[in-house]
Amino acid sequence: MARPKKSDAPDLSEPQDLTAGLIDRLTCPAGKQQVFMRDTKAPGLRVRVTAAGAKSFVFEAKLNRQTIRRTIGDVRAWTIEAARVEANRLRVALDGGTDPRELERQQQEAAAAAIADQAAKDAAKTQQEAAQALTVGEVWQIYIAERRPHWGDLHYRDHIDKAKAGGLPSGRRGGGKQLTKPGPLAALMPLPLCDLDQATIEAWAAKEGQTRASSARLAWRLLTVFLTWCAEQPAYAPLVAAKNPAKTKKARESLGKAGTKSDVLQREQLAVWFAAVQQIQNPVIAACLQMTLLTGARPGEVLSLRWEDINTQWKGIQIRDKIEGTREIPATPYMLHLLAALPRRNEWVFPSNTSATGCLTEPNNPHTRACKAAGLSGLTLHGLRRSFASLTEWLEVPAGVVAQIQGHKPSATAEKHYKVRPLELLRVHHERIERWILEQAGIVFDAKAEPGKLRVVAVA
Repeated sequence: MARPKKSDAPDLSEPQDLTAGLIDRLTCPAGKQQVFMRDTKAPGLRVRVTAAGAKSFVFEAKLNRQTIRRTIGDVRAWTIEAARVEANRLRVALDGGTDPRELERQQQEAAAAAIADQAAKDAAKTQQEAAQALTVGEVWQIYIAERRPHWGDLHYRDHIDKAKAGGLPSGRRGGGKQLTKPGPLAALMPLPLCDLDQATIEAWAAKEGQTRASSARLAWRLLTVFLTWCAEQPAYAPLVAAKNPAKTKKARESLGKAGTKSDVLQREQLAVWFAAVQQIQNPVIAACLQMTLLTGARPGEVLSLRWEDINTQWKGIQIRDKIEGTREIPATPYMLHLLAALPRRNEWVFPSNTSATGCLTEPNNPHTRACKAAGLSGLTLHGLRRSFASLTEWLEVPAGVVAQIQGHKPSATAEKHYKVRPLELLRVHHERIERWILEQAGIVFDAKAEPGKLRVVAVA
């Protein structure tokens, strides 16, 4: 039998001693998708060629009477000897009862798991680095946005004001080029949340307590609740200490204790106070101050009144209350008289052309000037609320009635659970209080008169 020429295609019916030349001459006959050339030295090693001409080393064997194949690799990437070594390794594994395909699947799964594990570690590291870089200000904004539905307007505004950066035009009349001052918490806002420890807060409290202790005390309380909230959030709990760093004796002592305030209008001072307030050129401010005294409400509650809160038919005023949410008080004759004279520029009862919200902000300066002119220095807006409660003592009005009008929590079980006073019952007492205050102020008021028809009668 003549030996085949080196240029002839390999005989695929018999195993061959694989050489580079044989592999080069291996082709796929027409009409077939692929063919295999067996190796004599490594049982199970094959060279596969496809109709497209792609060639690769393949391991082939029998397992449970089924033919299994596993691609070793491209003939251009693997040498013949390396392919034989891999084929022999797979044969040994197969003889030990291990399916090479299952082994490959396990290896692929292990590799994928390793990649996923590393990706998770990288993501966790990135997340941790991002969390470490979170500033107090960034988390503060998230905090107030989440808690906003549970707060009243005043409490929300406190969180904004105490953390504001300042440096903006004041916007106050007569303020000129003055800029707003930073809030007490502004210095803490740029700090990383993880750096907000006891020492930092105590140093902050010592500094702020020297210049604006009252404002800083409120800011400190807001900060304390904020840090408690952070400790309850899985995303921020690792960034704050287990023990609230704001709750330290040193911080409390640096901020001092709030003193008992006693600024209040006496009965004999009502005439000069009303006369001075009614001389304020801005009628909106004048009406706001008088309503604050006559309702005993918190200044913020009066300022936040909207026209929709005024019920002229049933003579009631709906007040947004920080205790109960809302409460309704009587709209007494003199208050209705004041409201009838006010301009309706927008939704607010006490509008402002210069305020960003369109609502009058706390008129501290006009009130201070009016009190100074009347010789009543030191009387604050909240002092008007104290004045209402104190003046009712002259009339021996039931304490529960005064508390309900002012929006105080009931102080006794009977008040809390058994006494329910309708608006008309409150009106009996409230109108009596108003008449007495106006009498002491020397103001003769005719409920049927047109708005502005008032005259002052000298008190004997």
